[in-house]
Amino acid sequence: MALTAQQLADTRRFAGYPMLGDSVADDSRDMAYGWVSPGVWQTLQHRLTNMRPEEEAILTTTFLTPLADLEAAIVAAGDNLDTDAAAVWTRNKSEVSDRTKLFNDTRRRMCAFIGIAPGPFLGQGGGSIVRC
Repeated sequence: MALTAQQLADTRRFAGYPMLGDSVADDSRDMAYGWVSPGVWQTLQHRLTNMRPEEEAILTTTFLTPLADLEAAIVAAGDNLDTDAAAVWTRNKSEVSDRTKLFNDTRRRMCAFIGIAPGPFLGQGGGSIVRC
């Protein structure tokens, strides 16, 4: 069973890589490469189109479905941004950042599972020091 076109696109997007558009990704051309064993590098496209059935199941159930839910929850959290306190309920002021952190952490774990580095729209996370 192969991943659907939508699952391939979602995996690429969640991993932090841009859409393909009219570009062709294959075994030798892709923005995303992963080191899989000593001296062996593979493209993201190759990794995704050559998964074992059990690996596809892990990707879709452990990562893709929850990531879609986490992404939707970040957007939905915007519904509560206008309320600071209501009766005994008080909004969690860090809800959006907390949800975003969980979302991005799950995205990075998905990249690790696939065996590729997070893309340019995800990065390694954490802080960086830049010398001016």
